[in-house]
Amino acid sequence: MKRIIGLIFTHIIAVGIGFALGIYALPILIAPDAPPVSTIQSVEAKAQFTATFDKERQDSDFLHWGEGKVALAADSISFIGELAPGPDYKLYLSPEFVETEADFNRLKSSMVRIGDIKTFDQFMLPLDESVEIAQYNTVIVWCETFGQFITSAQYQ
Repeated sequence: MKRIIGLIFTHIIAVGIGFALGIYALPILIAPDAPPVSTIQSVEAKAQFTATFDKERQDSDFLHWGEGKVALAADSISFIGELAPGPDYKLYLSPEFVETEADFNRLKSSMVRIGDIKTFDQFMLPLDESVEIAQYNTVIVWCETFGQFITSAQYQ
């Protein structure tokens, strides 16, 4: 009887570990190709603002983090660096600096969502012409599905 219970427990643990690894690996496996570095550099060349994502944000942790350079131009936002892989990442602009989930949720109604992030080492997202980046001061990566703060950077 103890052996059967041990086997059941071992199988439950193995399935749990496999499921967790699948959640982590799936976004990496299905990620599209990142934009070429030359495209990122073209945004950097015309950027009105630059900022840096940092792993040391208050609500970042070993599974939810980002580090690298963000460039904001009138027509697009680019990033080169590294984000912890995850599902359903969104890029937001906020009128106030944000580094916690509580602050994000408090200020979400005053933010503008720029778009989906599907790559984890570099991305470029177009800006709608109605978005005036000078009206905001912080760029945020947020995991919509799990309500997780990933990282942020204050650019002005």
